[in-house]
Amino acid sequence: MKNGNDTIMLTGRIDTSNAAEWEKTIFTHLDNGEAPVFDACGLEYISSAGLRVLMKVIKRSRGGVKVINVSPEVYDIFDVTGFAELMTVEKRMREISVEGCEVIGKGFCGTVYRIDPETIVKVYTEPDSLPMIKNEQQLAKRAFVKGVPTAISYDIVRVGDCYGSVFELLNAKSFNDHLINEPDRFDELLKEYVDFLKTIHSAEMDAGSIPMARDKFLGYLDFIACDGDHISPENIARLKDMLTALPDDLHMVHGDYQMKNVMIVGDEPMLIDMDTVSTGQPLFDLQALYVTYILFGEDEPDNLKNFLGIPNEWGKRIWQSIMSNYFDTADEQKLAEIQEKISLAAYVRFLYLIVSTDLKNCELGEKRIRRTKANIAEHIKKVDDLMI
Repeated sequence: MKNGNDTIMLTGRIDTSNAAEWEKTIFTHLDNGEAPVFDACGLEYISSAGLRVLMKVIKRSRGGVKVINVSPEVYDIFDVTGFAELMTVEKRMREISVEGCEVIGKGFCGTVYRIDPETIVKVYTEPDSLPMIKNEQQLAKRAFVKGVPTAISYDIVRVGDCYGSVFELLNAKSFNDHLINEPDRFDELLKEYVDFLKTIHSAEMDAGSIPMARDKFLGYLDFIACDGDHISPENIARLKDMLTALPDDLHMVHGDYQMKNVMIVGDEPMLIDMDTVSTGQPLFDLQALYVTYILFGEDEPDNLKNFLGIPNEWGKRIWQSIMSNYFDTADEQKLAEIQEKISLAAYVRFLYLIVSTDLKNCELGEKRIRRTKANIAEHIKKVDDLMI
């Protein structure tokens, strides 16, 4: 009955005809007080007689009883009878294939595929990504209840050896798609895109409900400092002082607001890819956009074409439009002062992205590290604080 991982396998039907025998077998395998894990992948049905046996197991176990790979039919039995509240019950995940599906987005954590006109799935790269998926679901729900239009996953699936998170997005296209297909609407689309960013930044979250962007950046600096001599100890200290001087701010920050992560559903924009959500100043979203549209292309001229499918020369134009629309000014001096601060923060995050991933293990990565280190040393001389 136990597999190699000490999980108790449940199969077939458990009812009055075999409940007593099942009880005897289970308690033969259980140590006194052990908190068992049952794998119900082969369980077709469980009656009240079987549930009474489970109740005995729950009362005897010191820890929580866990039942995994439960079919929807059996889950309904656990739910209706209240057993889903007495023990941990995890539904069996359906399996899907993304072979031949359109890729509509790709990032560090995974790839987003369109399964059909109504449905997309985000497939996570890491095989142990379940906690990350569930965390993203919670972040999306917390943003949604605060009035931020966002897609919320309604299912978790298996895609080969990986996990995927499924969303319903009826005939949705990203701002990136619209920009490629309707370049004559460039200015109109960028204004709508930036206006939605302002809407996101106006949403105020509950204290402690999601991480603070400032704390994430302090963590980046700690990692960079431990990784080598990329930034001098004096400049690490200066950067930390500037970050900690920022006032507490509970307004929402998406964290990766590039145009593939903002869909248009009907006439309304909607966010996807919510695993980077935090709270803080607008600086923390704007620096991420500077990384996407400027920094990645500094040493890789075809980056925008390869990553987003847009002409490389659009990067600067997009960034300039973001700045002028967000700050609603054409004052070049004012924008230049703001950009110094955004650039400094962007170079810090970019350096972290490179040194904390496999991106550093190539000639391009080494080149990016050298350039970024030099830029941080230069920009920090011109910046006294990070308020914008």
